[in-house]
Amino acid sequence: MALTPSTMLELGTPAPDFDLPEPASGGTVSRRQFAGRPLLVVFTCNHCPYVKHIADAFDDFAREFQGRGLAVVAISANDPAHRAEDGPEFMAAQARARGNPYPYLFDASQAVAKAYRAACTPDFFLFDATHRLVYRGQFDDSRPGNSRPVTGSDLRDAVQALLAGVPLTEEQRPSIGCNIKWQPGNEPDYFG
Repeated sequence: MALTPSTMLELGTPAPDFDLPEPASGGTVSRRQFAGRPLLVVFTCNHCPYVKHIADAFDDFAREFQGRGLAVVAISANDPAHRAEDGPEFMAAQARARGNPYPYLFDASQAVAKAYRAACTPDFFLFDATHRLVYRGQFDDSRPGNSRPVTGSDLRDAVQALLAGVPLTEEQRPSIGCNIKWQPGNEPDYFG
C-alpha cells in the first residue's frame, strides 16, 4: 500500500463530466443528472483500508446531507487486474450489501479519475451548485491506527458552509490513502 495524498486540484475548477456505469443497477449515471445541485464526488474502492476505516461514517454522512440537497457519487477507478475485489461485480455486491445511499460507479478507462486529478482512495471533491470546486481534501484527520475518532469534521464543515451560503476556507488538508491502482502504462503525468 502506497500512502498517497490528494493532488489538491485548484479551487474554482469546473467539475469534469462523467457518464459511467453503475454496476449495482446496470444503469449509467452522468454528472449532468445533478445539474443545479451541490455535488460531492469521492474516488474510492472496495479494498483500501483507508476507505474501510471511514466507510460507515461516510455512508451516514451521505445519507444526512443528501437529505439536505447534496448529491453524492462514488467512483472506483482502480484496475481490477491489480485488485480483483475492485472490479465491477464486487462493487455491485458491496453496494447492495452496504445499502449504499449513493451511486457507486466504475471508471474502467480511468479517464474520469485523470480528469479530476484523483490520486488516492478516498479522494473527495466538493462542487457548488454551478459545479465549481469549493473543497478538496480529507474527510477528517482519523486514519487506521491513529486512534482519532472518525467524525468527517473537515468535509462536514465544508458541506455545511456550502449549504449555508458561507464562503469556505481555502486552508484545506489533503486526503491521504492508498494510491489509485493505475493500469500499466496509464499512469497520469500529474505526479511529477
